[in-house]
Amino acid sequence: MNHRMHAWSGAGIAGLALTLAACSGSAVSAAGGDGEATGESVDEVLIGALHPLTGSNAADGQQMANAAQLAVDAVNEAGGIESLGGADLVLEAADTQGTPETGQSEATRLIEDGAVALVGTFQSGTSANVASVAERNQVPFVMDVSALDEILEQGYEYSFRLQPNASLMGEQGAAALAALAEDSGTPVDQVAFLYEQGNYGAAVYEGFQAAADEAGITVDPVISYDATAVSDMTTQISQVAASGADVLAVAGYYRDSLLAAQAVDTVQPDLQAVFGVANGAYDQPAFVTDAPGGGEGYFDANYHWDVTNPDAVALAELYEETYGEPIRTSAVLTYDAVMVVARAIEEAGSTDPAAIRDAIAETDYEPLVVSEGPVQFDETGQNTNAGIVVMQVQDAAITQVFPNELAEAEYRFPAGPAAP
Repeated sequence: MNHRMHAWSGAGIAGLALTLAACSGSAVSAAGGDGEATGESVDEVLIGALHPLTGSNAADGQQMANAAQLAVDAVNEAGGIESLGGADLVLEAADTQGTPETGQSEATRLIEDGAVALVGTFQSGTSANVASVAERNQVPFVMDVSALDEILEQGYEYSFRLQPNASLMGEQGAAALAALAEDSGTPVDQVAFLYEQGNYGAAVYEGFQAAADEAGITVDPVISYDATAVSDMTTQISQVAASGADVLAVAGYYRDSLLAAQAVDTVQPDLQAVFGVANGAYDQPAFVTDAPGGGEGYFDANYHWDVTNPDAVALAELYEETYGEPIRTSAVLTYDAVMVVARAIEEAGSTDPAAIRDAIAETDYEPLVVSEGPVQFDETGQNTNAGIVVMQVQDAAITQVFPNELAEAEYRFPAGPAAP
């Protein structure tokens, strides 16, 4: 591993200045018309970050843009891109407004402005459009948060994804539940699965079902719903209660997953646990405030920044010191995405997007999110070492609990209405 790149992800954080030095000059200089480096020193290298800075997902989007800037700052504080004469990275953050159409037009604009790589976008629909733009223009695009399997099923060569896709999160979620049950000595024979009926929820369910079958766990009942229209989950949770299932698994977004938690509190089904799978609520600090009983005991098997990694902890501390709020996992994924791009530019020694793309494809960057190893992309652009961790609400905090080697506290299982 390139030691200098490793320093960017860890030690570089501790010494990072909290304010940006002023940048001067053009976004990218000393590049030929075909994008290849001319052999002269490059003053600055532009990369683009696309996130929803306004709209309903602005809280995540702004955090992700902030984290992208912290990553750029860390690279520049460590001396910039050494192979390009110490060139500074320059970040341009674009607002997708949470729509695929705006994301597409902003990606096009960033490339026209000279961006040699893009990161983003938090929403799968937007990332699908940006991936199309990246492929057409042959500019690499590293997805931080975007779970939809189909994005990387188009034969693209310029798009890459850091996080697990939806079906993989379903598979890993079922495997984690089975392992947790075995580790605790509490058998789980039947799981009720509740999921939002869109592409994301369906893919998570299909992955979960396949892995549950392998583990000998019955998945029944299987209940889908329209996340945009549902206003009460009492009927669905009553069906779960009548089924005799040991565990309720939920794959949904924040609002609908909270409705499920409210219905569980009302119906009081005889469950060992409520177990989120790639869930948009059960590992969010806001859930602790919004859920009945603070959501105490709820699990979520999801991607997450690794609280046992000192470099990740250093970034979290820096983020809170700089921006006054705790960092979200989405932001840590963006930080990792920018670092993958920065390392690739260093390895390529070029501002040619094709050369940067090739270096991204060969990366072995050690991420700050939970992972089964260094970032390694397969031929589709999927990170094959992307992984999840099981979290649980404990004493009003989202706590990393399983597997045991990644735990910051012991899990509590059973942990549902049936628990003593």
